[in-house]
Amino acid sequence: MPASRSAVAFGVVLLAMMIADSATALEKGQGIDARARRFVEYYEATVRPLEIEANRLSWVANVTGKEEDYQKKQAAEDKLDLCLSDPRWFAELKTIKESRVRNPLLARQIAVLYLEFLGRQVPPELLQKISAKANAVEQEFNVYRYDVSGKKLTENDISRILIESRDSAQRQVAWAARMTIGRAVIADLKTVVALRNEAARKLGFKNYHAMQLYLNEQSDEQVLKLFDELDELTREPYHKAKAEIDAALAKSYGIPVEGIQPWHYHDPYFSEVPAVSGDLPEAIYKPIDILKTCRSFYDGIGLPIDDVLKRSDLYEKPGKCPHAFSTDIDREGDVRILENIVPGRDSLATTLHELGHASYSKNLPRQLPYSLRTEAHALTTEGVAMMFERFAQNVDWLQAMGVRVPEPEQFRAAAAKLQRNRLLIFARWCQVMLRFERELYANPDQDLNRLWWDLTEKYQEVKRPAGRDEPDFAAKYHFVGAPAYYHNYMMGELFASQVHHALVRSVLPGTNPAGAIYVGNKKAGEFMRTKVYSPGLTLDWNELTRYATGEELNAKAFAEDIKAAD
Repeated sequence: MPASRSAVAFGVVLLAMMIADSATALEKGQGIDARARRFVEYYEATVRPLEIEANRLSWVANVTGKEEDYQKKQAAEDKLDLCLSDPRWFAELKTIKESRVRNPLLARQIAVLYLEFLGRQVPPELLQKISAKANAVEQEFNVYRYDVSGKKLTENDISRILIESRDSAQRQVAWAARMTIGRAVIADLKTVVALRNEAARKLGFKNYHAMQLYLNEQSDEQVLKLFDELDELTREPYHKAKAEIDAALAKSYGIPVEGIQPWHYHDPYFSEVPAVSGDLPEAIYKPIDILKTCRSFYDGIGLPIDDVLKRSDLYEKPGKCPHAFSTDIDREGDVRILENIVPGRDSLATTLHELGHASYSKNLPRQLPYSLRTEAHALTTEGVAMMFERFAQNVDWLQAMGVRVPEPEQFRAAAAKLQRNRLLIFARWCQVMLRFERELYANPDQDLNRLWWDLTEKYQEVKRPAGRDEPDFAAKYHFVGAPAYYHNYMMGELFASQVHHALVRSVLPGTNPAGAIYVGNKKAGEFMRTKVYSPGLTLDWNELTRYATGEELNAKAFAEDIKAAD
């Protein structure tokens, strides 16, 4: 029997058993809670193994890049989607949810499962189309190589040119080559957007972006209000910081300030701080044994990650996904990271970041129910990862980890400016990503090339190249691989600042948050385990923020971090 039909048959049998057991429970007077428990039991028996298999095959596909492995990954995802899309399962779940389960932990499981099933209540063939097309684009990103003067370069190769080259012509060629993936995937990306919108409208949502916010316990109004406040908070300090950066870049390249173009920044989208004069020298970072340093740091704060590193895939290889991520395969301890490590600050920061994700996943209490044994939200795990990533540019942290830093006070001043600029630049970049993606799903037929550069000019003050009309937005992987997600990175930055300040108050009272580094302090790891990790998904993201910090998510600590760097 084909795999998909086998899954359906198995689901039908379990569904019949579940309904029969629920009826028996009701006859015995056990009520809606007993019915809810049976649903959870059958969910775990059916869905859990499908999720684990999909996670394992996704890992293999991202490591190898092979067509046959992507086909296996897609087949596993289709099987999972097929199970979660069964309307009879959803009808039972909806009935239970609307009947008000009394046990709080059980009610939370039902609420979480309801959102998981709701997003799949569209025809299976539509889900399969979305999965197939998205996988095709994802694979294209993973195997694509950029043609620069006849040489096929990786994304890391392009990054090195944009960081190191002082030749404007060479930089322009490399930047333009980096954007060619957009032209290669734009047709498929638009198809994916149309299919996602079709699915969302079948469920009563105005578009896919609005649906994803709802499914992730957020709202458009809530997110946009926060981003509007951030716009006001960062507009003027960003304008001043960017003027300084542009002046330094112009001097570096020997060109007038008005000649600065997108390729003069050190990453393709100006989402990161350029390594201009006075910033942190790469010579300090090149000798660092990244894995040894990160292993020592996490072990020292009581969050060891050696087992994670042993399962991980950490270096470049042909066909391998060029990006970095952390994954929890089974919610039983099989946590891994995928990276493409090269010596330097970026890889140190990325490794600290991904191991932050991994430490969260690894330390979720095993006694939590399976459906709640995961992070409270994307923004909370991103926030944890970002909080740890910040240490990569902290001179006290580097020296405590045994890194030789000549002229540490000069480094400290440069790092403070870098931190301020990084937070400001990322905040403005996230404005572009959120607002573009909202518009992409609201009106995918508009002039998206123009919209992209309109937003880039407004929020980042980066001018579009004269006469350019290319789908540069499509060269950003997240629109395919992590849709309606990017705003969580910015909200994660807010979470990172807020949790860091709370941790310092709790563990290092009287310490300036800007100088707190945690090295060797196991109380820091204990704070993270008990106040951030241990609730899992029993709390939503705002409830967790209150639990960990005493306040709902806000920009106060983030604003303090910006001012502290001045």
